[in-house]
Amino acid sequence: MPIAAKFEIEYLQYLDADGKLVRKDLPAFAKDLDTMVKLYKLMVSTRVFDTKSIALQRTGKLGTYASCLGHEAAHVGIGSAMKPEDVLAPSYREYGAQLFRGVQPREVYMYWGGDERGNDYQNEPARHDFAWSVPIATQCLHAAGSALAFKIRGEKRVAVCTVGDGGSSKGDFYGAINIAGAQKLPLVAVIVNNQWAISVPRRIQTGAQTLAQKGIAAGLPSIQVDGNDIIAVRKAMEDALDRARAGEGASVIECVTYRLGDHTTADDARRYRGKEEVEDAWKKDPVKRLRIWLEAQKAWDETREKALQDECNDWMDNEVNAYLESKTQPVSAMFDYTFAEIPADLEKQRELALSLDKGAH
Repeated sequence: MPIAAKFEIEYLQYLDADGKLVRKDLPAFAKDLDTMVKLYKLMVSTRVFDTKSIALQRTGKLGTYASCLGHEAAHVGIGSAMKPEDVLAPSYREYGAQLFRGVQPREVYMYWGGDERGNDYQNEPARHDFAWSVPIATQCLHAAGSALAFKIRGEKRVAVCTVGDGGSSKGDFYGAINIAGAQKLPLVAVIVNNQWAISVPRRIQTGAQTLAQKGIAAGLPSIQVDGNDIIAVRKAMEDALDRARAGEGASVIECVTYRLGDHTTADDARRYRGKEEVEDAWKKDPVKRLRIWLEAQKAWDETREKALQDECNDWMDNEVNAYLESKTQPVSAMFDYTFAEIPADLEKQRELALSLDKGAH
């Protein structure tokens, strides 16, 4: 029978698990060792932040928290490739990308501590990014809507959304990339494939050989990259962002990585995955491989590593203290930001809540 169409999914990798180059055509940013050191520092900072976050939750100072351990290259690669005017629509663990764009750890802690003021980012360019999205894949539709607005306004801006491997099977993801393909929208949809949708392994989530190929059905350029190789992630992101900014439409990028920790602090991954699998994943550690490469380039050493760790610890102490010292909102806050003009029934509830609050004091 005649063939209607053929498709291929390319795989991109520059640094292997041992920190060795597997191709010689390094992108321009990777030839700048100062830039690569900066990216490495943020990856380490993200890991220190993540460790501190789990400690806060374990000591009762934070609510349920979603760890990003093992995702550092994917997340920093995404955030560092974006321009300030672009918009990020994250899920709930892309801290590396958010830290690069100005989100403060104290804001992350406020959010996971149950205070919605954590979503009110104070720094640019994060101030015009979307809040964390716990409902799976709905942020992809928000990003597609933003991309449509950018196109209508004629703005040279790109909307970026991130979604997990499980989320890429949701109708929200398919709807977002479908409209992006049909309308040639400036959207980059990144699938952070960490192999586990909570306790559901990648192998039984979908019959697709790759997750990147899901973008083909929407008519989008799609690529799979080594998500533990920050050079590959950032290069794929830069190419996709450039195409979108030039009016050439959306792209799908699959970053293949691994969730080294539990899904959240409410999870125990030992119940559903083996010790050997996790140990094997640690051999592909994104932070370690970049450090090995930087040391081979004489751009990093143990002395600098120690100084960076001390700097990160001081930074985290300051952020944690700022979070713990933040004043709680008044009881009235739960009513004050819902309606422009508060309905009569809620006004009565507000008055009752205030009276009870006064009585408690």
